[in-house]
Amino acid sequence: MLFVTKIFYFEMAHAIYRYPGVCRNIHGHSYTLHVSVSSSGSSDDFIPTPGFEIDFKEIKKVVVGSVIKSLDHKLILSRDYLAQYPTLLSLENLVVWEAEPTAENLLIYIRRLLENSLPEGVKLAKLKIYETKDSYAEWLNN
Repeated sequence: MLFVTKIFYFEMAHAIYRYPGVCRNIHGHSYTLHVSVSSSGSSDDFIPTPGFEIDFKEIKKVVVGSVIKSLDHKLILSRDYLAQYPTLLSLENLVVWEAEPTAENLLIYIRRLLENSLPEGVKLAKLKIYETKDSYAEWLNN
């Protein structure tokens, strides 16, 4: 199977409610997101002109428009966290989630945004998000 991957970068802050370590405090990360797509075509034959499964520009347009704009320079906190710290509700860049904003839940959120945004015949194959340079979560489409 043939995959095409584009890499994105964004800055985001979060805190994890009831986490026993320092991640319970608001802090930020420089995230790196790998978005891989595939098509239903055969990978044994050359791809007809213009020779793309999907243009990297098209992946960028979809991901920036749906994912990056909704996460970059945002503070993501869960409803549970905000119930404990209600004064944070007035923050301008706050986004409230039902779930904790962990790397794993970020992938679920991103997958939901992208699955229906890709062009016909192109499907989301894999997502990988680096929270730090040596720690990541990954989702694979089965």
